[in-house]
Amino acid sequence: MKTTPMKFGTLPLLPIAILSLAVGVFAQAPQATPPPPAAPRTVQFPKPAEKILPNGLRVVVVQRSEMPLISSQLLIKSGGEVDPAEVSGAADMTAALLTRGTTTRSATQIAEAIEALGGSINSGGRWDSSAVSVDVMSSRIGPAMEILADVVRNPAFKDEEIDRLRRQYLNNLKVSLGQPGAIARFAAARVVYGDGPYGHPLSGTPESLSRIKRDDILKVHGTFYRPGNAILVIGGDVSAESGFALAQKYFGDWQGDPTTVMLDSLALGQTSTTNTPRVLVIDMPDAGQAAVMAVRSGINRNSPDYFRGIVSNSILSGYSGRLNWEIRVKRGLSYGAGSTLDMRRSAGSFSASAQTKNESGAEVASLTLAEISKLASGDLPDTELTTRKASLNGGFARGLETTGGLVGQISSLAIYGVNFDQLNQFVGSVQAVKAEDVKSFAATHLSIDSTSVIVVGDARKFLPALQKAFPQVEVIKVSELDLNSATLRHAVSKN
Repeated sequence: MKTTPMKFGTLPLLPIAILSLAVGVFAQAPQATPPPPAAPRTVQFPKPAEKILPNGLRVVVVQRSEMPLISSQLLIKSGGEVDPAEVSGAADMTAALLTRGTTTRSATQIAEAIEALGGSINSGGRWDSSAVSVDVMSSRIGPAMEILADVVRNPAFKDEEIDRLRRQYLNNLKVSLGQPGAIARFAAARVVYGDGPYGHPLSGTPESLSRIKRDDILKVHGTFYRPGNAILVIGGDVSAESGFALAQKYFGDWQGDPTTVMLDSLALGQTSTTNTPRVLVIDMPDAGQAAVMAVRSGINRNSPDYFRGIVSNSILSGYSGRLNWEIRVKRGLSYGAGSTLDMRRSAGSFSASAQTKNESGAEVASLTLAEISKLASGDLPDTELTTRKASLNGGFARGLETTGGLVGQISSLAIYGVNFDQLNQFVGSVQAVKAEDVKSFAATHLSIDSTSVIVVGDARKFLPALQKAFPQVEVIKVSELDLNSATLRHAVSKN
């Protein structure tokens, strides 16, 4: 029997034809415009419960029972701002050393005990506070709180641990001082805060770290680590009654000098910033890029302009913010540009920064100031304001998704004496900010007339262009940089 062969020659062309037709249809369709942000939704977070123990310890408990987790932070209301000038970094080292051994446990034993509970423990210094935190399953909160109390109340501060931590800090600082961006940030603190309590690097300088002794650590701990200067925040799967009972059990007999730590006695009452602008170049000949920063004084955390401030900053910062759009997206001069509104207890600062090739350092400096200036005088369309508010509210919401995030927010409000209601008022307060509020804030608090410019990089590649735009330029060789002084220059020997 003779069979007729099947002919497949034209069949493979059919899928290709269909694919080509689909590609052609999609290629001709206009690109869809992203939908506008949905209307913001308010969320009600549980109201924290408070109690002050007889020894003066403030206890805050916030219950969230969706997951069997608890996060707890013991906050000391003093941080790097209390450092004596000659031993800056002492407060941060004190906080970091808490988990490196107590009078009954070594650092290894602390780590093993927390690991056996399936939890974590961390400690460190900040500006305006020092903190130790534990995160653990709610069923194991008792043993975890016992460890938390032990590291706060009975640290050993062994010389070998101090020396080991000092070496780590010095190594980290050595790496940072080889990076233009880090140098710019260190210099910015001195430009804004001068010789004040916030002027030095939080973790100290090479000179100050070398001077810190065990007695300095003991003095910081003895002066500030006491119940009357502390806040215990417990959040998660725990009732207010249970939280207060835990606080009483593990911290109720914590004793300390009942005298209140007066901020004014630590010169924080006189903490000030300077609005005298500087144009500062730190010459780093081997730098592959230039770090550009515009910096000035800002507002403190309790300012009535808080929400106007964070909305104003959101217009400038973020991927779709004006700085990044102008410097990166439109011109390709940087991998990223943004700004920060840093608010503290007694002072604050605003900074805008970007890294670029050395040759475009002057151009990026001018563009940065121009975008800041336009915030006060230019147009602010409703579409732009709406999207930036949405981004701000979205970031806030994401930060509260975890128990640790919620406790972190409550802790921050407690440290700065802000009403806890602000947590539930956040979205509404952001939405209430209008374009004219942003312009008013920018004109009052972000004026470029009192903004300093810092450029760190290979000066020979950008200095001539920078001097055309800014005649009064200071130049400091990186080898002559002194982070211990507001002048940022090593004193010239008279010998």
